[in-house]
Amino acid sequence: MAIHIVEEANRCLHCKRPMCQKGCPISTSIPQVIQLFQDGKMNEAGEMLFENNPLSVCCSIVCNHEGQCEGHCIRGRKDTPVHFSAIESFVSDLYLDRMVVERKPSNGHRAAVIGAGPAGITVAVKLAAAGCDVTIFDSKERIGGVMRYGIPDFRLPRTILDRYAKRLEQMGIKFRANTTIGGALEIHDLFRDGYESVFVGTGVWRPKTLGMYGESLANVHFSVDYLADPAAFELGDTVAVIGVGNSAMDVARTALRRGARHVTMYARSKHVSASSDELAYAQLEGADVVYGYAITMLNEQGPVFKKAIFDEDDKVVGYEDELVQESVDSTVISISQGPKNKLLLTTPGLEGNDKGLLVVNDDGMTSVDGVFAAGDVVTGSKTVVHAVAAAKQVAEAMLAYMEAMPVDGEACELCEGARLESRHMHHVHNTEDL
Repeated sequence: MAIHIVEEANRCLHCKRPMCQKGCPISTSIPQVIQLFQDGKMNEAGEMLFENNPLSVCCSIVCNHEGQCEGHCIRGRKDTPVHFSAIESFVSDLYLDRMVVERKPSNGHRAAVIGAGPAGITVAVKLAAAGCDVTIFDSKERIGGVMRYGIPDFRLPRTILDRYAKRLEQMGIKFRANTTIGGALEIHDLFRDGYESVFVGTGVWRPKTLGMYGESLANVHFSVDYLADPAAFELGDTVAVIGVGNSAMDVARTALRRGARHVTMYARSKHVSASSDELAYAQLEGADVVYGYAITMLNEQGPVFKKAIFDEDDKVVGYEDELVQESVDSTVISISQGPKNKLLLTTPGLEGNDKGLLVVNDDGMTSVDGVFAAGDVVTGSKTVVHAVAAAKQVAEAMLAYMEAMPVDGEACELCEGARLESRHMHHVHNTEDL
């Protein structure tokens, strides 16, 4: 490993106009990091990575490098690109253990973060670094969001997220587990209790359905549910996966690891939305891909398809009349997912679009004053690094918002400085009403 990444670092041309950095969604200073690595300045390199991307360790593992940094490397035009992901993984993993966490003096501001996924963690880290008192609320028992409950452990080890949890605690970030905002507690309760701003990074956890007969049968499952806890499912020997995205690849590889003997992924066309790396891994591990099969229904025996008819350009121009019944033990539907609507239903004035995604302005603020959002709950399902990049900008906007808030005179002892009247929220002063 060490020899490999040293050789990779030495292959870097240190371009004056680094295309690798332009290809990175979060604009990682790749040549500078590599130079620090070559100079033996590991802590400085790790700090540079962490400051730019608090989840650099995770991104170095799960990013689509072929389509981002490494895919834009100049060397890749005639040769093999510099594998920066390996360098980043080594440096950032080392730094996660070595970093010295120093708590900033309190700036007097308090923020709530709903969701402990990539976006929520990023906002929490950035606000805590500025001296804010931050509490993360999550419906799950541990931090990580999609990184823990949507990406298999063999791709992103849970131990990395556990190490992050310890770092967040050292930064003074509080974590309230198994707490769904939009349930017993709502957003207005957070403002009532003195949080000056709220960040929503709840991701997309509602599986998209096919809208056809058979989806409620006992042998049919959704990928988002399966990947959250594979041990709770008995898929059997033969498994059909509807879809060919990255989640479908994760489902296939997980099912094979858990004892399935035959796993087949079905694509409506000849296009695969997963990265070529993920597809290659799935096929190497034994998963099959069948192209041109359009799902029409599901039954106790398995999925039923229509075969596509392709033209000379491999475009679907129609379907054969004869139906194809596949016999499998289980079918897993993996066609993306959307947001849950608890917050929209329980927060007056909070607006979503026709897909249920939160509507925000250029600063990431929603239609409710003081409530910000970023990540998949705004953009739909994207990658970890896209969520981190958006959350970084929103954290700056939240800090500016809190610093610019007018002080409404002296606060009562019960509310400890919560500025609720300016938000037209109910302000309780009578202990008999509590």
